[in-house]
Amino acid sequence: MLQAHSLTSVVHAEIERQILAGELAPGAKLTEAMLAERLGVSRGPIREAFRILEEAGLVRLEKNRGVFVRSIPLQEAMEIYDLRAMVDEAVGRQLAERITPEQLKELRTMVEQMERLVKDGHNTSASDPYHLLNLAFHDRLVEFAGNRKLIEFYRRLVKELSLFRRVNLADGQQIPVSVQEHRAVLKAIAAGDADGAGRALRAHVLESKERTLKNHARQTAGGLSATPAATPAATLAAPRKARNA
Repeated sequence: MLQAHSLTSVVHAEIERQILAGELAPGAKLTEAMLAERLGVSRGPIREAFRILEEAGLVRLEKNRGVFVRSIPLQEAMEIYDLRAMVDEAVGRQLAERITPEQLKELRTMVEQMERLVKDGHNTSASDPYHLLNLAFHDRLVEFAGNRKLIEFYRRLVKELSLFRRVNLADGQQIPVSVQEHRAVLKAIAAGDADGAGRALRAHVLESKERTLKNHARQTAGGLSATPAATPAATLAAPRKARNA
């Protein structure tokens, strides 16, 4: 039982990683046979992973049709941003009042790493490491608030929002703006300014929401879809080395 549980966890984690990384695009159909062959496992762990991923809001199961990576429409993405703004504002207020020196040091290190990325050249090649740092920074803020239920809720929101293929940081010009917003958040928390920290975090999330709306409008005007088309089966089955070439 332990081996089966561990294998399911590994399979679930890998499929989730591929979804969040965009290797399995929103709308893509996932089949047990394809993924079992791709990951070198039986269909049982794949089936169980699908159930976990459905509960996490990352895939949808359609009767008589199969399993698909969820596509998040614009309106739902905007609602998620609004929820995140409320959560982040509350977290900022809490941390300004009770953050520890060790926690503050960790956050400061993350912001300094973001600033180094900007200094080294804020083009599109820097967006991937910056995006990971950005996610880690906000995740740690919520972790430091110390509410396990809130952490679970927040992480689900972040994962669902990742399905709405945002390009906010794909334009390197947005990265310096983003890092300035993080520095303002850190400054308010370090100063013990609960109102300022709450406002800074709320504004930061809502600015990201506005960037998303503008990018979506630009894509629509250019005849592009804000959500990628489903990945063909041949692409799903392709070796990872070829995809990363």
